[in-house]
Amino acid sequence: MNKQEWDILLQIRKNGYENQRLLAESSGRSLGIVNRSVNALMAQGYLNEQMEPTVAADRMLEARKPRNAVILAAGYGMRMVPVNSETPKGLLEVSGEALVERVIRQLQEVGISEIYLVTGFMKEAYEYLIDKYHVKFIVNTEYSVKNNLHSLALAAPYLSNTYVIPCDIWCKENPFCEQEAYSWYMVTDALKNESSVRVNRKEELVCLKKTSDDGNAMIGIAYLLEEQSQRLIQKLEQMDGNGRFAQAFWEDALYENDKMPLYAKVVPAAGVVEINTYEELRELDSHSRHLEANAVKEAASVLRVRPEDIHSIEVLKKGMTNRSFSFVCGDKKYVMRVPGEGTGQMIDRLQEAAVYEVIRGKGLCEDPIYINPENGYKIARFLENYRACDPLDENDLRRCMQKLRNFHSMKLAAGHDFDLFGQIEFYESLWKEKKSIYRDYQETKENVFSLKDYIQKYAGGKVLTHIDAVPDNFLFVKDARSGEEEIQLIDWEYAGMQDPHVDIAMFCIYAMYDRCQIDRLIDIYFEPDGCAGETRTKIYCYIAVCGLLWSNWCEYKRGLGVNFGEYSLWQYRYAKEYYRIVKGLIGD
Repeated sequence: MNKQEWDILLQIRKNGYENQRLLAESSGRSLGIVNRSVNALMAQGYLNEQMEPTVAADRMLEARKPRNAVILAAGYGMRMVPVNSETPKGLLEVSGEALVERVIRQLQEVGISEIYLVTGFMKEAYEYLIDKYHVKFIVNTEYSVKNNLHSLALAAPYLSNTYVIPCDIWCKENPFCEQEAYSWYMVTDALKNESSVRVNRKEELVCLKKTSDDGNAMIGIAYLLEEQSQRLIQKLEQMDGNGRFAQAFWEDALYENDKMPLYAKVVPAAGVVEINTYEELRELDSHSRHLEANAVKEAASVLRVRPEDIHSIEVLKKGMTNRSFSFVCGDKKYVMRVPGEGTGQMIDRLQEAAVYEVIRGKGLCEDPIYINPENGYKIARFLENYRACDPLDENDLRRCMQKLRNFHSMKLAAGHDFDLFGQIEFYESLWKEKKSIYRDYQETKENVFSLKDYIQKYAGGKVLTHIDAVPDNFLFVKDARSGEEEIQLIDWEYAGMQDPHVDIAMFCIYAMYDRCQIDRLIDIYFEPDGCAGETRTKIYCYIAVCGLLWSNWCEYKRGLGVNFGEYSLWQYRYAKEYYRIVKGLIGD
């Protein structure tokens, strides 16, 4: 049977049959389609002469009834900054009801009691659902590095006649039914440029050939029959074991030959909302208590406006330590920093605030409008027309090193040191597992610490040092009038008193330079006089020490579910390789 015939059969089974005109009205089909479908159903033996479903029809429909549901709720919901630092996306409330609870209630209304909830980020916040609704938990421990394809792969043993549902969907009407007849994927009647599918005349979902074409907005809710589930399970197993698909959506496993082999379920756009951002939540429910995010309330207080006067909130690129979002208030645009996971353990915000006072008005960066040393919130003017330093562009490097030399030559002072070796020990003490993932960590640590004597012998006097002077923190800001680029050195939260040459090492290891590139950067910094051999070797020592420092930092963040991929491995390699390079230069 085709989709039209299934729909007509379901209408007759649900409401009975009076005449074709009424059937056309209730099914939303034309009179011609109804006539053809009724005749086909009778010919196939699914309707008898009294226009009632036959035993064969009842048996077939019974085999296609929904059995269970999988709700995907593991991800960060990064676009929900600033809300997601306080509440996981599935627990955002609309009209006083959590999104995930609404989905569970709608499922239970149609008799679905076997519900699996795949959690990850802030999984503990969902724990109460086990008792309240008797849902079954599946924990995705890799939510920070894998997308929801991995979440569904974890639920693969339970896929049969199954609803698959993202946790961030709000449906005005219940989208689920006691009876389903075929596999479908939900899209809306609204066309969007970012969609990758469109509905064809056969009511199938086909891939768009051009990215510029508009497609039907994809919702993410689907119903999968047993046959489709088995095919999907095979694809999930293949893709989940391949690192190329770590960031894939589960829908990517549905595609076969440039189409989804299931029908489109088209719903009105006004009746289904995917809540990805603070603004979308506010548009759906302006009174949601989750709009009272602490960051927004604090920004409103600082700018002396109402929270609703802060609008056009957009999430910026997630940093390694913090999250940030831009917003508009009045005729000005701002950026607000929200500390990331575990940041309060690693950064002394009182010291950071003191550093910003030291550098205020020195032309090193845009002075912050507001900084709160208690919670780490920071507000600054949004920089238009900027770009980060390209670590492979020599012109950029020359200008950045000149900026760094000028800063170091100011010989500014703060009231605290950044103790490299002390910080290595401190980050290690924060590890959840209390041991390193690297089997030779203790040997590597002993080797790196053995460089301390050489560093102390050749270290210069301490001055205020940025510590995090990496390519991404050198911003080239274009002046709107002159078109010239001014360099700003941003993000001073790690800054403290230290040998300024540590900044050179930090730049190199973040850019993941090889030795040739490292030597070139050192030469640029020390132009025109050149770099003494002992100083160059000392910088090599700092590369080893700082590599271990940030490797330990990455291990701490990893325990919080934040993974930085190859960056963390490179840092550990710097610790080992540059220890060997130094020992080759200075011997024992």
